[in-house]
Amino acid sequence: MLKQYETVFIATPVLSDIQIKEAVKKFRDFITDNGGEIVHEEDWGLKKLAYPIQKKTTGFYHLIEFKADPANVSKLEIQYRRDERIIRFLTFALDKHSVAYAERRRNNKSENKAKEV
Repeated sequence: MLKQYETVFIATPVLSDIQIKEAVKKFRDFITDNGGEIVHEEDWGLKKLAYPIQKKTTGFYHLIEFKADPANVSKLEIQYRRDERIIRFLTFALDKHSVAYAERRRNNKSENKAKEV
């Protein structure tokens, strides 16, 4: 049975746009190649870190919300650990309340974008 997860990773700020896109594509492909399904994705861009990590004070944040077999989540985290472009990551399972909250958040964002246009 597929469970729903949210994963956020921070890529090192020294990467170019192309390198960031390659890193994101690698993890997106890893999820889908292992039977997962991407529900939603957000690129939060370059943000200041709360504290320095590996002597860096900023990083590129990216969120992926996906459904996957629980066994594949640990494999995804191994991929994060092996990739020197990733300085931090966090993956967590969403319960039914979190899933509902994530859907409301996405709907609010799309409504706000529609109002801006």
